[in-house]
Amino acid sequence: MNNQFDLLIDSYIDNEIGIDAGFLNERLSNGLQQNIRQLQRDEMMIAAAIGNEEVKDPRQKIRGDKIYWMDKSHTNIYEQEFLQLAEDLIEHLNKTCYTGINGYEFHYAVYEEGSFYKRHTDQFKNNDNRKYSLINYLNDDWLEEDGGQLLVYKNDAVQKILPQSQTAVFFKSDEIEHEVTISNRSRMSITGWLKQV
Repeated sequence: MNNQFDLLIDSYIDNEIGIDAGFLNERLSNGLQQNIRQLQRDEMMIAAAIGNEEVKDPRQKIRGDKIYWMDKSHTNIYEQEFLQLAEDLIEHLNKTCYTGINGYEFHYAVYEEGSFYKRHTDQFKNNDNRKYSLINYLNDDWLEEDGGQLLVYKNDAVQKILPQSQTAVFFKSDEIEHEVTISNRSRMSITGWLKQV
């Protein structure tokens, strides 16, 4: 029987960019969407900065999303289920691909209409513990005209990925440049990094 992570990992091995359109089941995706909406109503989402604590720039013009960090101590059942899924993926990667991952961090991200994230990599200049990026989309019925696509740059090619619910994207944090185009409607995701700490 195929492991639930095989499609994501096999597509990464084939193309350096793993994509699984059904990584999250519908129930989990819907539950995470509901949690983000509640966080927005409670005004818990904060404007994202760039850099880590040592070099953070809250006045930056590179990104426009709002975020909320996930944590195992939170009581939301869907957040707990998602983080367990991430831990299961890490265990599978370490067993099958010998990645040596021993940590992670994830946050919810909302791009309101007009928001974007310019071309970048996910690795800090002063800290290289992020090894793999994992993005999970939570947007139902996303259309091309809604914008907010993930553009992934590899060699001279650009791959465009719609942020459709249940879809996961996986790549090396220090190698793959990417950006989020201007979003024409509210766009939700969970973004995170698998780390060696």
